[in-house]
Amino acid sequence: MREPILKNITFPVSFFPSLRLTNQMNEIEKEFLGMINTHRGIIYKVCHLYGRDKDYKEDLFQEIVFQLWKSFPGFRKESLLTTWMYRVALNTAISQFRKDIKKPKKESLTNAEFQIPAISLLHDENENTLLLNQAIQQLTRIEKALIMLYLEEKSYREISDIMGITLSNVGVKLNRIKRKLEQIIKQENYELR
Repeated sequence: MREPILKNITFPVSFFPSLRLTNQMNEIEKEFLGMINTHRGIIYKVCHLYGRDKDYKEDLFQEIVFQLWKSFPGFRKESLLTTWMYRVALNTAISQFRKDIKKPKKESLTNAEFQIPAISLLHDENENTLLLNQAIQQLTRIEKALIMLYLEEKSYREISDIMGITLSNVGVKLNRIKRKLEQIIKQENYELR
């Protein structure tokens, strides 16, 4: 059995004002940490997609986990847990990008303090994957989110729910993004020769 990556974190009770008993709080924490450990790949993918460098990716990871924790009590289970996590993670990444333009750089906690494996250790990329990732980096923030969900083999319905756009708009946007990526990759391949 795998060792959980987040095991020594405690969360402020102030996020759950209605909970007064320690046992109830411990169960909420356990459920949340289990969710993060099970689906941490979602957070890593969003961080990898939107992160400029290692430090930024680590900061973004922490911010996404924090936002997930803050919104965890409000999760009504009307959608899939992963759909909700993608939505929070993507909204956080896009909001963080906007804030970073206006704010100076923040100090971050280290992954060792949270016992989280480094993002760089999780990616074994071949030449084609690197080329695709370079092309994706040239897309807009919204286009990046859409193509990431598509590459994660999410259905158009799930993408629609996560992104908050219509089902038909998902198809139109994805077709445009695929053509755009094809053009970028063709241009990059031509320049590499």
